[in-house]
Amino acid sequence: MRTGIAGAAAATFAANRAQGAVRFGVHLKDGATRRGDLHESGSLRVRFPSPEDDGLSAMFVNAAGGIAGGDRFEIAVAAGEGARLTLTTAAAEKVYRAPVAFSSEVVAGSREENASKKNEGLVRSDRIAACPAAARLDIALKVADSAHLSWLPQETILFDRARIVRSFDIDLAEAASLLLCEIVVFGRAAMGETMRHGEFVDRWRMRRGGRLVFAETIRLDGEIGEKLARPAIAGGGCAIGTALIVPGDEALVERIREASESFGGEVGISAWNGFAMARFCAQDAARLRADMMTVLGRASTVPLPRLWLN
Repeated sequence: MRTGIAGAAAATFAANRAQGAVRFGVHLKDGATRRGDLHESGSLRVRFPSPEDDGLSAMFVNAAGGIAGGDRFEIAVAAGEGARLTLTTAAAEKVYRAPVAFSSEVVAGSREENASKKNEGLVRSDRIAACPAAARLDIALKVADSAHLSWLPQETILFDRARIVRSFDIDLAEAASLLLCEIVVFGRAAMGETMRHGEFVDRWRMRRGGRLVFAETIRLDGEIGEKLARPAIAGGGCAIGTALIVPGDEALVERIREASESFGGEVGISAWNGFAMARFCAQDAARLRADMMTVLGRASTVPLPRLWLN
């Protein structure tokens, strides 16, 4: 009976989760970037504004209105040889509080418990287990030789008790170029909302010419608000960001450091393995976005999406 209740609860939870996927490629044709086959499913959509010069812009739209625990989204984009593509989002993505998911689990009894019941071995019983379910977002980007891809979404805002696991798998040809930025905001300071508890897992893997050149996984969970207050983590900041620039060298690093007096938050940048990376931390999203725009402007001639300027 209890197993039946757990199964029904799990089925109801799964039925109310949003799912979405977008997969497409672009290629160079007659000197301009053109879209190839496009696959959309669920609540995730992509739209293509008017072409800009020889490049193409794409904007992701989440018709679900945000991300909640248990949601699943997948994005896969490939830029063919010589193509130029800029990707952004229609608005800041909001990750809401994760609801509780139910599942049936098997519990093993101890030998003392078994002995008291005159049983040998393990006693098996069904129990309903409750836990918040994390949302998942998987992003795969592939860029061919002489192609350029800019991944410039608006910020991701995590509400209190939000849980999300995100992964980036980036596959670059040796002569490909990439401009990628991500901004994560914990809570909404302007509304007096803070993120105290939750989970944020961010896994990045980048290969260039088939060789792994960058790998990291960031994990913040439990008492996130208390952890962000620590000097070694965010020093009380509620907004963090990363910019990944390929190719990147010490000359680029120095060019960006020349703007250090204008930064409103903390910005650090270094270069290795043929790419550059900038890290950001600020007391609010507005200051971090301004710092990010300064760095991107010095790192590339690619114009920022118009939505960034509104």
